[in-house]
Amino acid sequence: MPKIVDHDQRRVELVNATWRIIARHGMEGATMREIAAEAGFANGALKPYFPTKDDLLTFAFGHVFNQTNQRMAAATAGLEGLAALRAYCHEILPLDDTKISEARIVIPFWQKALTDPEKARLHEEYMGMWQTALGLYLMQARAAGEIHTDAPDEDIAGLLMTFVLGAQITAALTPSTHSPRQLTAQLDSYLHLLSAGS
Repeated sequence: MPKIVDHDQRRVELVNATWRIIARHGMEGATMREIAAEAGFANGALKPYFPTKDDLLTFAFGHVFNQTNQRMAAATAGLEGLAALRAYCHEILPLDDTKISEARIVIPFWQKALTDPEKARLHEEYMGMWQTALGLYLMQARAAGEIHTDAPDEDIAGLLMTFVLGAQITAALTPSTHSPRQLTAQLDSYLHLLSAGS
């Protein structure tokens, strides 16, 4: 009987191998040959799954987004308002090795999205979903009397998006000055300002 291959699982294995290679050697070092070897595949065996490195990067970005969303759902279960907002942001911020590796996948994807309309559309769609969720938690926080600022929720959500996405770059490039403790403190300081009405 021929062996049944789970192609979706194989793709995830390749993405995980890509993350490990990028963590060690950066995006340029993540060649298809190196990724295949890291995943235990024969050279050339990636072609049926990802004909090009660009295809692999696109899938990896989608996988990062889905993994982050799963963590967000678990972290915010039973929470509302500012507590949910804080937990939600924590799952985007690069606060551990897994999230820093994810940031290293996202950064080169952003670079490619600058000249690839399809990648730009995909990024805009994903980020729109995150901003909508932030807006919902801000609305809950206002209804609960947790926010005391006249700044529009749309602007607050936009600033939070700028902060969490920018943190992915700064933590990857300068981890010594953008540690998990520092990033968490910065987020908490901003949420405090919202509560205090600044």
